Amino acid sequence: MNRRATLSRTTRETSTEITVDLDGNGEATVETGVGAFDHLLTAFAHHAMINLVVRTQGDLHIDEHHTVEDTSLVLGSAIDEALGDRSGITRFSSATVPMDEAISTCVIDAGGRPYAVLDLVFNGDRIGALGTQMIPHALESLIRTSRSTVHLDARGRNDHHIAEAAFKAYGIALRGAASLDPRRQGVPSTKGTL
Repeated sequence: MNRRATLSRTTRETSTEITVDLDGNGEATVETGVGAFDHLLTAFAHHAMINLVVRTQGDLHIDEHHTVEDTSLVLGSAIDEALGDRSGITRFSSATVPMDEAISTCVIDAGGRPYAVLDLVFNGDRIGALGTQMIPHALESLIRTSRSTVHLDARGRNDHHIAEAAFKAYGIALRGAASLDPRRQGVPSTKGTL
């Protein structure tokens, strides 16, 4: 089964190309021009055990908003395409990740229903060049276009730790939900369809 996807998107504000391999080993090359965001996506890929290549050029002379948003939208769509019809996946998973004083919990249903409930509590305005208000926006954009339901919370004292714990928890939960169960025949739903 080939659970890979390459998607690109070009607007007047950004140009993005992303390749995802759900059955990888966690290798990532992420180049968006927003260092903190690159770091978070790299941590996500590493813990999701997906191979990820992200190349985005955006209007960073304005701010990071369009770059972060569009990258997240394309990444979610690539994950959705790589999951295909979701045949054989485990579907549900959860993870709790501590990072020093911070902790994050993620619960996911990768069954094709897009919904995000996020409760990320930050203390400041920025992590490097990344505004903390962009972190839940990025995650919600990614979750929605990946067609998953995700409940994700994170809190702590250090904003870097909070953000990183959230991306790691989401990655680990996605790895579990997207994993193939050899006992499963067809899609994981009593309805017979997702």
